[in-house]
Amino acid sequence: MAYVYMPGATAVGITYDGGVVLASERRVAYGNFLVSKNTKKTFRITEYVGACCAGLVADMQVLAMQMRALTKIRKMELKREIPPNSVAKMMSSLMYERRYYPLLTQVIVGGVDGVPAIYTLDPLGSVLPDDYAAVGTGAEMALGVLDQEFKQGMKEKDAVTLAVKSIRSAIMRDAASGDGIDVLVVDKTGSREFTEN
Repeated sequence: MAYVYMPGATAVGITYDGGVVLASERRVAYGNFLVSKNTKKTFRITEYVGACCAGLVADMQVLAMQMRALTKIRKMELKREIPPNSVAKMMSSLMYERRYYPLLTQVIVGGVDGVPAIYTLDPLGSVLPDDYAAVGTGAEMALGVLDQEFKQGMKEKDAVTLAVKSIRSAIMRDAASGDGIDVLVVDKTGSREFTEN
C-alpha cells in the first residue's frame, strides 16, 4: 500500500488598525519525517504586500518568485503600487491555470492600500477575503485562539502577540509545526520581518 505524505504547517494572517501581520512556523515535515527546522514560509511580494503559506514550500517559493516579477512589471505599467487585492487576484489566476497539476500550497496574502486587507487562497485559486485567517495542518488550533481573541482595530503590538500566540498553540498540538516563528508586518511605511522563538 502506498502512502501519500502531505507536508504540514501553520500560517496565520491578522489585520490590525494600520496594517497586517503574517506569521508562520519554520518546520517542514513529510509524514513522520522532519525535513527542515528553518524554512522560511513568509514572503515579501511587494513593499506593501506579503504572503505566507502552508503546504509544499517549493511550490510557494516558485509562486512568490513569479508574483514578484509580475508585480514589478505591473507597477512599471501603472506607475503606482499594486494593491493587495490585485496581487491576490493575479496569484489566483496563476493557481487556477495550474488546476490540473495544482500548486500544493495554501496561501494567505495580506497588505495595505489605504486599509489593511487579507485574502486566503486554496490550491485551485479561490480567493476569500477576511479580517484574520489560518491555513495548514495547525489551522484549527490557531483559529481556536484567533476566534476568541481577535478584535477589530487592534494595535500592531497586540496583533503580533496574537499571531505568535496562535502559532504557538498550533505548535503544541500539531507535530508538523514547530521550530520558531517568522513574522512579517506590513503597514503604510512598508514591511519588516523578524523571528520569534
